[in-house]
Amino acid sequence: METVVSTPCKVNVHLGVHAQRDERGYHRVDSAMLPVALCDVVRVEDADELSVSFSPSLGVPVDRTGVWRAATLFADALGRAPRVRVSVEARIPESAGLGGSSADAGATLRALALRWGVSPLDPRVLAVARRVGADVAFFLDPRPSLFAGAGDVRVRSFPDLELPLALVMPRAEGGSTVEAYAEFDRSGTPPVDAGPICDALASHDAAEIAARLHNNLAPAARALCPEAGVVERWLRDLPGVLGAQITGSGTCSFAICESQGAADDVARRAAEFGWRAWSTKTVGLAGEVC
Repeated sequence: METVVSTPCKVNVHLGVHAQRDERGYHRVDSAMLPVALCDVVRVEDADELSVSFSPSLGVPVDRTGVWRAATLFADALGRAPRVRVSVEARIPESAGLGGSSADAGATLRALALRWGVSPLDPRVLAVARRVGADVAFFLDPRPSLFAGAGDVRVRSFPDLELPLALVMPRAEGGSTVEAYAEFDRSGTPPVDAGPICDALASHDAAEIAARLHNNLAPAARALCPEAGVVERWLRDLPGVLGAQITGSGTCSFAICESQGAADDVARRAAEFGWRAWSTKTVGLAGEVC
């Protein structure tokens, strides 16, 4: 019998990267993330040995993916062999700042925890998630939250929130997350305080959330992909858009819209420019998103 887990992507309504680093060499990060109803599906079933597949193919060796690392590290933490077949139906675009690879790794850990009789929030699962990647812990329980540390320690959660969104990606490819952080190290500025966006998230004030959007990694994303900045500015000027910004290290930008109809219109207009676009929304608790 297979275990099936659907996982949302995410947008950062606040991403504050600090110059300070932890003992692992990771930047200190304040990250307020919202789950978004553009989802991948992860299926896990028993097998003679570990195998991982993606549809469509990622074009990289599977043993270099977060899914493979999550399965092997979690099995090792439990003292068992990872005799499973993991299949990922991928809809979340890669290299977008939407957390696609982290979402798949988190969903894999959730599925394996269910199969192996462990809570997805067991300390062993959380420890593996932090080893695999900074955002993976968010996807073990994808609800509106503020993360600290390296963006991998949940410090506060917020009530379920449904905001109409449009996601838009430029035609041009951007740099990697590693390249974005390297650019930040050369020219980055300190972040603003996350308190105001947290207050807005707690009060469900869509206009205030839109007014408090912040991402001090976005200039690095624009430097690596100038077209991402073009998309971001274009979104901000559209009717029906309350606020917009690049998410994560880019290249995708998101627009918080006044209505789902406005999000539909933004996505349609973006597609006319040849940009990849989705009309979607933020969502609540895991299991209720896709």
